[in-house]
Amino acid sequence: MPSIEEVVVQPPQSATWQVHLDRSMWVGGVRGLMLQALHPVAMRGVWQNSNFQEDPFGRLRRTADFVGRVTFGRPEEAAEIGRRVRGIHRALRISHEGRTYRVDDPELLLWVHCAEVSSYLEVARRGGLGLSDRQADQYLREQRRSATYVGLHPEDVPGSLTEMAGYFTEMRPKLRVTPEAAETVRFLLWPRLPHELRMLSPGKPAYFPFGALCYYTLPSWARRLFGALPEVPQATVTAALHAFRLTMNALPEPIHDRAFMPSTRQMLAGARERLAAEGYDLSRGLRGLTSPRRWPLAA
Repeated sequence: MPSIEEVVVQPPQSATWQVHLDRSMWVGGVRGLMLQALHPVAMRGVWQNSNFQEDPFGRLRRTADFVGRVTFGRPEEAAEIGRRVRGIHRALRISHEGRTYRVDDPELLLWVHCAEVSSYLEVARRGGLGLSDRQADQYLREQRRSATYVGLHPEDVPGSLTEMAGYFTEMRPKLRVTPEAAETVRFLLWPRLPHELRMLSPGKPAYFPFGALCYYTLPSWARRLFGALPEVPQATVTAALHAFRLTMNALPEPIHDRAFMPSTRQMLAGARERLAAEGYDLSRGLRGLTSPRRWPLAA
């Protein structure tokens, strides 16, 4: 696993920044959780080793914290959260159909990783982020580094669109909807809000269209397995995703950042200070750094 000396945090000019600074990540994150639920052992592990039933939104925020730290944090922050995650996984076990599995089993870690990063990439591109296939391949290659933080070896992780498609083709016979998976989708369509967000409860009915949007961006084979909602025209889904992305990307960064945990907000503030000291133009916030015009001039 990477030491601090080996950790390379992705720079603003990376494909990773292009994807991870796009606000469509919220749809991609929930889509990823829904997709992950189709692996029976992985889903049982979540059910047995987390408080997902009480706070499914909390898991999304913790995932956002991990992704943020390995993307925007200092090398020591990325290395530290990697050690923390590996330590937690190392101690946990899963009981499923008479067998015991390790949470850090490479097959399970790889499934979670691929469901997550493929969802981020697919949703961002479908929502209007202009990444070519070559840039999408670059994103997946960069995410091999992120996979090492949870305990995977880069060479075992799909690093291109073709490799990722092949991985899902290989995995599909192993996937099915367990009672826990069906309940997970129901949670994600109508979640319980964490305590610090209970003030948003009056507006909770407005969440359902968001949850449905996440569901409808799933691959057609995954939606057929779940059968949770009636099918709608995919052109309508794409249009709704474009509208969501444009609306969210228009929010000022200080307002958008309130959705993150306090520790994540502190990390992002530190990233802004560090990048400003390196000569980056932060006048448009972190999102503005995806434009080459905001990068430091070469010495």
